[in-house]
Amino acid sequence: MDILKTVDNMPEDLYLRLKHAAETGRWPEGTKVDENQQASALQLVMAYQARHLNSDEMLTIGPDGKMVEKNKRQIKEDWKDPNSIARMKV
Repeated sequence: MDILKTVDNMPEDLYLRLKHAAETGRWPEGTKVDENQQASALQLVMAYQARHLNSDEMLTIGPDGKMVEKNKRQIKEDWKDPNSIARMKV
């Protein structure tokens, strides 16, 4: 199985099912996920996130499969626009 080809063609609803299984150890309908299924789901979820989702997190996996780390300056630059983050009023 070519994981990147699988992930490139994966519909979002399947990604969400796999994400739920990886996070909770159960499929959305409640069936328990065995250890191998959970490990495979986690791998597919990480690959999907790397290929399809843009992340502003400090540590993430890039589209090439390598870890992307941001320093404090880069994170501040990403969040320079004050309208780009939620603020709480007290």
